[in-house]
Amino acid sequence: MSTGQTIIGSHDAAGLKFGIVVAKFNDLITERLLAGAKGTLEQAGAEKIDIVWVPGAFEIPLAALKMAQSKKYDGIVCLGAVIRGSTTHYDYVCNEAVKGISHVGLQTGVPASFGVLTVENLEQAFERAGSKLGNKGSEAAMATLEMVNVLKKI
Repeated sequence: MSTGQTIIGSHDAAGLKFGIVVAKFNDLITERLLAGAKGTLEQAGAEKIDIVWVPGAFEIPLAALKMAQSKKYDGIVCLGAVIRGSTTHYDYVCNEAVKGISHVGLQTGVPASFGVLTVENLEQAFERAGSKLGNKGSEAAMATLEMVNVLKKI
């Protein structure tokens, strides 16, 4: 019995172009996520990184879709921060952001990573934006990069 091929994506971004969509809402957090994502892609050797700022996490999927459809980018990194409040608004925004970002990759074949923090409070957001728990922006960039390279091999 043949085991077939094992495909693993590399973390080499040489010659690759990336788009980053960042929510302005909660920019104290999203700027840190952006710094992590951009730094990771630059360190990996990305040829080009374009950044698009949108009002909030709800608007991320549309901008990401437009970028993916343009065929200018190998991958799209989506960054935002949604912090729970006292209403159900949090649930709607989180659900639509995750669904929308997922659809970008499925509809276009261009990897789009989910780097949107969905947290209970500001402390949790800071922990995930370069503090105790690392930088989720950097992790989203790494996931996008790895998927780009996996898809090239399939």
